[in-house]
Amino acid sequence: MQNTLTLHLVSEATGQTLDSVARACIAQFPNTEVKLRHWNLIRTQIQLRRVLRNIAADRGPVMSSLTDPTLQADMEAGCISLQVRLLDVLDSALHFLADETGQQATRHPGGQYIMDDSYYQRIEAMHYVLAHDDGQETRGLNDADVILVGVSRVSKTPTCFYLANRGIKAANVPLVMGIEPPTPLFETTKPVIGLTIDPERLIEIRRNRLTQMMPDRRPMESAADYAYIDLEKVQEELHWARRLCRRHNWPVIDVTRRSIEESSAAILELMESR
Repeated sequence: MQNTLTLHLVSEATGQTLDSVARACIAQFPNTEVKLRHWNLIRTQIQLRRVLRNIAADRGPVMSSLTDPTLQADMEAGCISLQVRLLDVLDSALHFLADETGQQATRHPGGQYIMDDSYYQRIEAMHYVLAHDDGQETRGLNDADVILVGVSRVSKTPTCFYLANRGIKAANVPLVMGIEPPTPLFETTKPVIGLTIDPERLIEIRRNRLTQMMPDRRPMESAADYAYIDLEKVQEELHWARRLCRRHNWPVIDVTRRSIEESSAAILELMESR
C-alpha cells in the first residue's frame, strides 16, 4: 500500500535549490507518493501569511529555504500553530560555513542568482549550443569546450543544453553510417566524446519519435523507417559509431541507464581528467 504526503516547499527565491533537495530525498522513498506544493519568491510577511493559510488548507510538512531571520521566525511560529513539522534546509549549512569562515552570512534573498561573469558565461554557452546543434556551424568546433558525437536520438542535444546551463560550450555532431563526418571534427583540438546506448532502448526512443512526428502514419511504412528502427540495422549502426570513436581515440559514454544529469557529470569528469 502506497502512502501519500503533501510536502510544502517555501523559498524566498526561485525554489530550484529546494526543489532539487526535495526530489533527491523523495526518490529514496518509492512507496510514498509525495505531492509537492511550491511557494516561491516569498519575501514579505503578507506573502508568508498567504502561504500559511494554504498550508492550513492542505496540511503537510514544510521544507523552507528562507534566510531572512524575521520570516524564518514567523514561518516557525506559523508551523507550530498549525502543528506541522518544519525543516529549514539552509540553516545548518549557513551555521556550518559561518563557523568555518568566521563570518556571518549576509542572508540576502536569492544571493546565488546574480548577473556576474558566471551568469554571462552560461548565456554565451547557451547561444553557442543553439548555433552548433546537430552538426551546424562545424567550422566553429574549435570554440567549443566539448564536442559530443553519436547516432540519432542518443540525447546529444538535451545533454548539450544541460552542459550550457553549467557554462560549458558544447557542440554536437551526428554520426550517420555511410556518411563521412565533417572534416573539422577530425581537426579540432577540443575533446570529442561519443554517446552510445542499448539498441533496444534506442529503437524504443526512435519509435516514439516517429509516432510524435507522424501520428497518422504507422512506423516502418517506408524503407527509411525500417532502417531507423530495425534491430539488426540499429546494432550495425551503433557498432559502426563505436568503431569510429575507437579509431580516433574518442572516449564513449553509455547513456542507457543514465539521466541527462548523470551523463553530463560523466562528461565533465572526462573533461577534467583530460
